[in-house]
Amino acid sequence: MSLEAQVMERMKEAMKAKDKVALESLRAIKSALLLEKTSGAGGEITAEGEIKLLQKLVKQRKDAAAIYTEQNRADLAEAELAQVAVIEKFLPEQMSAEELESEIEKIIAQVGASSPADMGRVMGVASKALAGKAEGKAIAETVKRLLAR
Repeated sequence: MSLEAQVMERMKEAMKAKDKVALESLRAIKSALLLEKTSGAGGEITAEGEIKLLQKLVKQRKDAAAIYTEQNRADLAEAELAQVAVIEKFLPEQMSAEELESEIEKIIAQVGASSPADMGRVMGVASKALAGKAEGKAIAETVKRLLAR
């Protein structure tokens, strides 16, 4: 079942349950999918594209929640984080820190990287290999830490 079909199905359930947070989150996903389809990319979105789109939506909401928290607006931050929880249900399960470190160590060995100067090469391979399984920020921090040893 495509992401769009899953979202539509969940929207129906959220409407019946009168779940405003879920409905708002699902509408955001639907809107982003529609924008992506009509942006001239050719109409269809690949599975990778869907994951990137969902990750972008999650990142936007996490960033907004961080800003709200800095400004002592916990009520708004909670709403953003509630939407994150709904959107993350459509993403593949995220890797633990240990799994991420293990995979990145393999990639570093495969690429033959030995210093922080090789970070770009490692990040290129790691970003593609771990797309959807870990956040880009977590990947970058782990690569930087492992190459600095």
